Amino acid sequence: MVDDLELTKLAIRVGQRLQADGRKLVTAESCTAGWLAKTITDVAGSSAWFDAGYIVYSNAAKARELGVPDKLLNEQGAVSEPAVSSMAQGALSRSGADLAIAISGIAGPGGAVPGKPVGTVWFAAASRRGVAVETIARVKFFKGDRELVRRKAVQFALRLILT
Repeated sequence: MVDDLELTKLAIRVGQRLQADGRKLVTAESCTAGWLAKTITDVAGSSAWFDAGYIVYSNAAKARELGVPDKLLNEQGAVSEPAVSSMAQGALSRSGADLAIAISGIAGPGGAVPGKPVGTVWFAAASRRGVAVETIARVKFFKGDRELVRRKAVQFALRLILT
C-alpha cells in the first residue's frame, strides 16, 4: 500500500530538488483530480517551487484549459501518450513553471476500453530548457481498486519528477 507518509516524503524530496535547481513545477491532472497538487502543497514552503495545478477531468476541460486538440482527444483518447504529452506542454506554456507533470488514466472501476484496462495511467513530463521544451511520456498499468490506482499514480508522478 502506498500511504500518505510515503507520498509526503516523496513530495519533500521533490521540493528540495526543485528548490536547489531554482525550478518551479506545474501539474495537469485528470484521473488523480488534484491529488498530486494536494500532496505537493501539504509541504510547508511549497509555494517556493510549485506554481499551479490544473484539474482537467473532462475532455472539454483538457481542450479549454490546456489546449489539447479536440481531434487528438477524439482519435487517440484522453488516456494516451499524445494526449498526456499535450496536457504537460499546455500546462507548461500557460504557467510560469519550468517543469510540468501530467497524469491521465483509468482508475476504475469502469471506463476500460480495448487496449486500455482499468489501471492504465499515462504520465508526461515537459521541461523547459531555454527556449526548447523536452517532453517524455510513460505508461503504467496499476493493479488495485480506484483509490490504490490513484495513490500509485501520484507516487509514480513524484518519482518521475525526481528522475
